[in-house]
Amino acid sequence: MNTTANREQFKFMLTVGAVCLALAVSMSAQVQTQTNTTAHHATVQTTVEHAEVVYVSGNDLVVKMEDGTLRHITNVPESARVDVDGKQLGIHDLQPGMKLQRTITTTTTPKVITTVQTVTGKVWHVSPPNTVILTLADGSNQQFKIPQGQKFNVDGQMVDAWGLKKGMNVSATKVVEEPITEVEQQKKLTGAMPPPPPAPPADAPILVASAAPAPAPAPAAEAAAPEKLPKTGSEVPLFGLLGFLLLAGGLGLRAFRV
Repeated sequence: MNTTANREQFKFMLTVGAVCLALAVSMSAQVQTQTNTTAHHATVQTTVEHAEVVYVSGNDLVVKMEDGTLRHITNVPESARVDVDGKQLGIHDLQPGMKLQRTITTTTTPKVITTVQTVTGKVWHVSPPNTVILTLADGSNQQFKIPQGQKFNVDGQMVDAWGLKKGMNVSATKVVEEPITEVEQQKKLTGAMPPPPPAPPADAPILVASAAPAPAPAPAAEAAAPEKLPKTGSEVPLFGLLGFLLLAGGLGLRAFRV
C-alpha cells in the first residue's frame, strides 16, 4: 500500500512540475521584454604622477613622490611592466634613480538602461490597486503586480487599475529607466634611466686619488743640552774687593812697623 501511495505522490509531483513549467513558458511567451541602453556624453580625466625609484628589493619598491613623500609598494606583481625607451621592464629591472611616470585616464560615461515590458490578456480578476489576474492567449491565468501609476490600454482608452473590469481585453506596457554610470580606467607606466655622471672637461687633468702611506713614527728626541745660564753680574765688584784687601794689608804692615 505504501508503494501505491508513493507512486501516486510521484505522479502528482510530476503533474505539478509540468504545470509550473507550462506557466513559465507561457508567461515568457506572453510578456515581452525589450532592453535598450543609451549612452550620453563621456567625460575624460587624465592624472599624471611622477616618482623616483629610491629602493628596490625583490618585489618591494620604494619611490619618492613629487611632494617629497616616500611610498612603499609591496608585492609588486611579476606581470607589472614599465615602458623605458620602448623596452618593457619588470620590477627586477628597476634601479635607484630611475624616473617613473604613471598616467591614469578615467573615462566616465553616463548611461540610461530602458526596459520595456508589454503584456496582453483578458481581465479574469482584479484587486485594485495592487494585482490583476489576466487570462493569456493560451488560456492560462497569470497574476501580475500593478506598479503605482500604471495605465492600461482598454480599446484605445488609458485607464488605471480602478477602471479594470472582468472580461476586458487589456494591453499594458511598463517602462523603467535606470540611470547608471560606467567608469573605465586605463593606466600607463613609463620611465627613464638615471642620467650618467657628467664627464670631465677635455682640457682638465684627471687626478687619481690613492691612499697616502702612513707617516713613520718620529725617533725619540735626545736629551736636550742644558742651556747656558745667563750672566748675572760684571767684574767691577771683584776689582773693588781686591782693592779693599790690598788697602787692609797695607794698613796692617804699617801698624806692625810702629
